[in-house]
Amino acid sequence: MLKDRKYWILSVLFMLIISLISSYKLPSHKKKDNRPNIIVILADDMGFSDPGCFGGEIHTPNINWLAANGVRFTNFYNTSRCCPTRASLLTGLYNQQAGIGEMTTDQHEPGYRGFLTDNTVTIAEVLKAAGYQTAMSGKWHVSNTVTQPTKKEQLAWLNHQAFHPLFSPLDQYPIKRGFDKFYGTIWGVVDYFDPFSLVHDSTAVKTVPKNYYHTDAINDTAASFIHQMSKKDKPFFMYVAENASHWPLMAKPQDIAKYKNTYKKGWEAIREARYKRMVEMGLIDPKKAPLSPRWKDDLKWKNNPDSIWDAETMSVHAAMIDCLDQGVGRIIKALRETGQLDNTIILFLSDNGASAEIAANYGPGFDRPSETRDGRKIMYDTKKQYTPGVETTYSSIGPRWANVSNTPYEYWKSISYEGGIHTPMIAFWPKGLKLKKGSFDAHLGHVMDFMATFVDLAHAKYPKEFKGHAITPMQGISLAPIFAGKKGAKHEALFNEHFGSGYVRYEGWKLVKRSQDKKWHLFHIDDDETEMNDLAAKYPEKVKDMDRMWQKWAHQVHVFPKP
Repeated sequence: MLKDRKYWILSVLFMLIISLISSYKLPSHKKKDNRPNIIVILADDMGFSDPGCFGGEIHTPNINWLAANGVRFTNFYNTSRCCPTRASLLTGLYNQQAGIGEMTTDQHEPGYRGFLTDNTVTIAEVLKAAGYQTAMSGKWHVSNTVTQPTKKEQLAWLNHQAFHPLFSPLDQYPIKRGFDKFYGTIWGVVDYFDPFSLVHDSTAVKTVPKNYYHTDAINDTAASFIHQMSKKDKPFFMYVAENASHWPLMAKPQDIAKYKNTYKKGWEAIREARYKRMVEMGLIDPKKAPLSPRWKDDLKWKNNPDSIWDAETMSVHAAMIDCLDQGVGRIIKALRETGQLDNTIILFLSDNGASAEIAANYGPGFDRPSETRDGRKIMYDTKKQYTPGVETTYSSIGPRWANVSNTPYEYWKSISYEGGIHTPMIAFWPKGLKLKKGSFDAHLGHVMDFMATFVDLAHAKYPKEFKGHAITPMQGISLAPIFAGKKGAKHEALFNEHFGSGYVRYEGWKLVKRSQDKKWHLFHIDDDETEMNDLAAKYPEKVKDMDRMWQKWAHQVHVFPKP
């Protein structure tokens, strides 16, 4: 009996020892993932000179702080419009190669499918495969727009008086293109107080809280994502695609009030003051970039019969950017609170120049409602009668203020002149940016460079094939060497085409045309940054050579055949 008991005790001890040995874990020697977090903040229709750090009078202390502690790129290009720029930025390709040559309607031509086609991968897909967490907050606008059979049914949907769960094919949603989390709108134009096409991951958001304002929601969600993702020992990529300051002009009263008197000075005074600040801060060289003539200078502010209304519209535009900046501040705060700020890359830029569109001329239909959810009629104010900024008025700043927003350049959104494609871009990265804080860098860059840059910095791999589809090789060039204070590779040439407007930039020259005149104009852009001195007549052979370059590129990227 005693012997049996002894045997039982020894057996139990033996089992305990085995259990302890099996549960013991050797010290982990797993290397900490020190790759940077990456955040892209993309403003919408914000002019080159709107932020304070680019010469504007708009109160943007947080964007200014990123610039003061980072670097401002003075020679950076977008593709001149919302959805094409987003397509190029997300894929590292020219936008036609990604399927979005114009807007989001499928025209059944390779360059004009209206969604990110199967020959592309997004930054989120590439970084997710490399072990990154991914999230997006804001405006998607790179998928086909679903519409209802009749205008009546479409308006009922837009007015929140009918419900349909999908705003584009589900396989084109952000969560199907590499993003783990998504909150935002699938379409482009929104009511800021009650946005249409609002989605959480893949679920349509049926109602919003009282006092909802979309810019706040985008940035508060981004801050929340930072807090969530920072809990994991994995870096993250976040794309914050703002709607501000795209029309309709809608802002919170307290933000509008800050600019109540600012724009009563008028177009000429604001534009000249901006230009003066740009020169003083060293952002531009007045010898290379003289202030271009004001658009339609025949109407002076002092003779403007609509000066009160016009001043109010620009006040709302400024308020929308001010609110965006407040949200950037909350994103920075979240990074600081989670200990992520020093090793986070933040790239801030605009998708195109300020918009000259007259929103009121479009009227209700397609993506524009006729009533609010509670049945109030929306006024499309063609006669400048109704106060801008509120939910019941669709208005925009128009060409003269857009010309001010894009100081010192000519033209605006959708045009391939500098006012349409020259973006204010800031790079911030305390741990990795080796350029002097607060400096300017004239490196010629393009939004399609982001993919190559992030592939480099994340030690990721850009695939030749993805989900059974051959992937178009990257067209962008990495900015990583520039961030490191070294000389990086440069684009031999850059191109654009959008609704007949286009350009080619090559060896210091720029050949550019507008759709309205279809005639090429030639500028020595290195010495004539505001495109004042057309040399096409003087150098006809240069025009022919560069036109051939553009034609060859256009055929390669599916500009042709064009619908």
